Amino acid sequence: MPALSLVTLVSLVSTVFTKQLEAHPPQQQHRHWAPICSGNPTNRIRGCDRYGCGDFGAGRQGGKEKHMGVDVICSDGATVYAPFSGQLSGPIRFFHNGNAIDDGLVCIHPIRYHGRINRGQRLGKMLPMQKVYPGIISHIHVENCDHSDPTHLLTPAVPPLPQRDGRWAAVCAGNPTNEIRGCDKYGCGYYGAPRRNGKGKHRAVDVICADGATVYAPFSGQLSGPIKFFHNGNAIDDGVQIRGPDFCVKLLCIHPIRYSGAISKGQVLGKMLPMQRVFPGITSHIHIENCDHSDPTSNLERGKGQRD
Repeated sequence: MPALSLVTLVSLVSTVFTKQLEAHPPQQQHRHWAPICSGNPTNRIRGCDRYGCGDFGAGRQGGKEKHMGVDVICSDGATVYAPFSGQLSGPIRFFHNGNAIDDGLVCIHPIRYHGRINRGQRLGKMLPMQKVYPGIISHIHVENCDHSDPTHLLTPAVPPLPQRDGRWAAVCAGNPTNEIRGCDKYGCGYYGAPRRNGKGKHRAVDVICADGATVYAPFSGQLSGPIKFFHNGNAIDDGVQIRGPDFCVKLLCIHPIRYSGAISKGQVLGKMLPMQRVFPGITSHIHIENCDHSDPTSNLERGKGQRD
């Protein structure tokens, strides 16, 4: 994919708008790009806030258009680094209105607009996005020149590791302990909780996750899907399965970044769907179900909010 050599970093100190990487595209040198922003070593993608969502393909202009870039979280003033080696050109304007972040490699101020730069070399600094959009998750807008999805390149490769004690990674941003939903007017989230007025049992675990939050892979494996739970087309009827060497699990009520291919433990998997639209007042959560219907609680690390 030659187009991978063309990237616009919006909201960075400057945009790495590399027109061509000569004879060696970045994917031939490194499977993934280097960290772009200091303080974000895994190139975490912006979730959703009142201004919108940061994933590729997110709605724009009231749903009339789609986001053709990816927003990598970056604090105002943070140092920005080149994701791969190449030639710089610019400046690149995104807003064309002279606001405080209209520079780049988008939303960043580069140390220079031309010349050679190496992978991981200091590129510039993040501009003051909070001045323009108060309360937004400050970020660098990263856009491939051919408008293809750069998400898989932004996630550092994490080689599959032995599962050791069998604990999974945190699955939802904002819930580092994989805290399990308690009880609300709709029911309880623990494994074995009553369902259908006591006629059935919950064969899964509900991990608390705010609507729109970023969702991560609990372990490394292969994706398949989509997985439907309600089969009625409601706003949360989506999900995906991950099958690894030791585990197989279904994560429901999320929208994955893709439905096939390999994924690594801790890699961005997708985002939480708007559960409050379907069940107002419920504790929003990801439904996590082992493929064999066994109890995943012990694998969810600290379960039920208990810490080490």
